[in-house]
Amino acid sequence: MITAERSAELIKQFGGNDKNSGGTEVQIAILTERIKNLTPHFEKNKKDHSGMRGLMKLIGRRRSLLKHLSLKDEARYAKIISELGLRK
Repeated sequence: MITAERSAELIKQFGGNDKNSGGTEVQIAILTERIKNLTPHFEKNKKDHSGMRGLMKLIGRRRSLLKHLSLKDEARYAKIISELGLRK
């Protein structure tokens, strides 16, 4: 689970201020944090297929947000990819 403090840090870092929690960059950063927290669980528990489905849904949502951002503003897309250390 992502803590409220960590979520607030990500909102402040990627949203510009404390109130911009719905921005595309903020949503991508929070999803990335959730994915990073869940990944070790699935490395240990390979047969947790229902949980893996939830992880795949998170990855798909992040992918669609990244695609939207790349079509809307290529510079912001490149910046978030480099800051979060994602492949693309």
